[in-house]
Amino acid sequence: MKNTEKTNVMRVLDGKKIPYESRSYEPDPTRSGEEIAGILGEDPAHVFKTLVTRGKTGQYYVFVIPVGGELELKKAAKAAGEKSIEMIRQKELLPLTGYVHGGCSPIGMKKQFRTFLHETAAEYDRIFVSAGKVGFQIGIAPEALMNVVNAGLADLI
Repeated sequence: MKNTEKTNVMRVLDGKKIPYESRSYEPDPTRSGEEIAGILGEDPAHVFKTLVTRGKTGQYYVFVIPVGGELELKKAAKAAGEKSIEMIRQKELLPLTGYVHGGCSPIGMKKQFRTFLHETAAEYDRIFVSAGKVGFQIGIAPEALMNVVNAGLADLI
């Protein structure tokens, strides 16, 4: 894979002059988030996954949590001000966000949804999230990510 290949996420960040580090690896849909963290040589606590949900009101929400964590739907609902929240079905992801499973990024979705980062993100100088394509990750300052997607912090796992 070429290190010079740019994803839409990278183009968005370049356009906003937001610094980031790009990393790529051989895509394999069977890899877990923890395995990807190992390939990147990063602590899994610094590598985050992007989850898309629907609230009882029908609104969509994005939650960005450490790859080793599991989204607690009650905490997510509380953060979003919803009575309940459920994960969207995998087949809904591409038409809704423009991203496939394993390559979903909080940056550059077709539409910007309310987004929340797990509160531990604020403890790090840099976290990794998908760069919008399977096999690509970006390292970015949590504050910069929060500014780009207008995210808040919450206890989500």
